[in-house]
Amino acid sequence: MRYGLIGKTLSHSFSGEIHALIGDYEYELLEIAETGLDAFFENRDFSGINVTIPYKTEVIKYLDFIDDAAKQIGAVNTVLNRGGKLYGYNTDAFGLAALIEKNGVDLLNKKVLVLGGGGTSKTAAFVAKKQGAKSVYRVSRSKKEGLITYDEAKALHTDADVIINTTPVGMFPNISEIPVDIKPFTSLKAVIDVIYNPLKSRLVLAAEKREIPASGGLYMLIAQAYKAAQLFTGSNIDITLAENAYEKVLTQKRNIVLIGMPSAGKTTIGQMLSRSLDMSFFDSDEQITLVTGKTPAEIIKDRGEAAFREIESKVIYELSLKNHVIIATGGGTPTVHKNTLFLKANGKIYFIDRPLTLLTPTADRPLSSSKPALINLYNEREPVYKAAADERVINDKDASSAVNIIRKDFYYENFSNQRT
Repeated sequence: MRYGLIGKTLSHSFSGEIHALIGDYEYELLEIAETGLDAFFENRDFSGINVTIPYKTEVIKYLDFIDDAAKQIGAVNTVLNRGGKLYGYNTDAFGLAALIEKNGVDLLNKKVLVLGGGGTSKTAAFVAKKQGAKSVYRVSRSKKEGLITYDEAKALHTDADVIINTTPVGMFPNISEIPVDIKPFTSLKAVIDVIYNPLKSRLVLAAEKREIPASGGLYMLIAQAYKAAQLFTGSNIDITLAENAYEKVLTQKRNIVLIGMPSAGKTTIGQMLSRSLDMSFFDSDEQITLVTGKTPAEIIKDRGEAAFREIESKVIYELSLKNHVIIATGGGTPTVHKNTLFLKANGKIYFIDRPLTLLTPTADRPLSSSKPALINLYNEREPVYKAAADERVINDKDASSAVNIIRKDFYYENFSNQRT
């Protein structure tokens, strides 16, 4: 291996595609068990590597030289092989500082809680102190030197201004997990999560619900890769390559999610978007039929709506793990709150709102088989759709009008508003 990434589990990683956009070299992903580290570093058969969970402190013992900043931090995530000598650096610090700056988060005189006890938490604490934080507390599940427990954080530090999560809790594929309940932290001014897969972790979504500025770690990942690429090549790299990589990766990973009433046009619009944007299309009701061999109407008739919703949630969870796809959901999908959280993790949700006069009751939809039932259902669900959606799209003309609205918004959002 010439250049690449080592870690214990790398199924979540975007690093290969990011380095392909930034650097002119081959970049491999190599999963290594803890028992294999000795042999890997004894062979020294690489030119440069990045290091991820859980080896950012473990690799230090193999190094011949450690950069001053990495030494202060006590964690290394980039290693260069120069003539058989191994040199360790910490490019995560550069990446995290860039992420904080890009989001306009001011740590000066702030109380900061850093969740996690590993190498990245050391990096976050270093960056926070360097940016003038008044106090920084690293939080771990168990009591260790230099760390406080989650119970202590909740008992003594609910006045924290900023939370930075460096744990893998909430990372793909376990996207329903959250490292801490932020409700007790009533003074929060910002939340940073280094997790980048999914694009929005459950922690970020919880902060957004409270209208607290929050960001996932995609920009940090790209900024640290940019810094690592400079070390790998020994040359300056135009920063616009990193900015362009961020926009491209965000677009390639983000989903378009369509919610709304039965007969609102979600499937038609989704299929048209799929052809226009060259994105795969999934209809959640069709996926349910593929999994169970029965239509949603048949499941509701045979087993009831509650049983159907459980099946639907499992399908929605699986769909939400995908990237760069279009998902048309069933009319009742957002009525189960966890479904909305799943879909928001990697997607932007559009409420396809077709006027009630244009909605059509059909016999194969048991919850809206008559006009009175359809009217009642619309009145019941409209507030749910509005609460779940990022954008509302009125579909009162031909479907192509709605398609154009979504196309323009999706790309504007990715290339302008999402530089955070």
